Amino acid sequence: MQIAIMGFGNPVRSDDGIGMYVIEQLKNHIGNNDAINIFDMGTAAFEVLFGLKGHQKIILVDAALNTNEPVGTLFKVPAEEVVKAPQEDPLVFLHGMKWDQALSYAKKILQDEYPEDIQVYLIAIENTRLEVGLSEAVKEAGDKVVERILDELKVLEVL
Repeated sequence: MQIAIMGFGNPVRSDDGIGMYVIEQLKNHIGNNDAINIFDMGTAAFEVLFGLKGHQKIILVDAALNTNEPVGTLFKVPAEEVVKAPQEDPLVFLHGMKWDQALSYAKKILQDEYPEDIQVYLIAIENTRLEVGLSEAVKEAGDKVVERILDELKVLEVL
């Protein structure tokens, strides 16, 4: 089984960098593993299309703004719950696309090669100011995501 773990966010926009933090922590814990590919996606979404191919399981980690939940609240949802429908406009501005819309394009393009098992971890945030560093509540939620992903990888017997 090939597993891809992708973290999204902007590390100079405070809590929006949580996906990068989780990826960094996972790289430290997992090291080199032929069954697991860890991607630091930054704010690039369209590249999701290329990272999915050849993987049977995908785990995405990102921040969620305007959730009406306390900062640091953790959500785990199947990707189909958050995927946005593709736009048929051929002039879609690719740099403005988020991963949720990129997934819908990937499903359309990859068809039978699109992975069925895609899970998304979202962490509620409020602070996206131009500053480096995470709030304590968001960092703690990120540490919980790391633990949950590591536990899941052990259950799948790839760690």
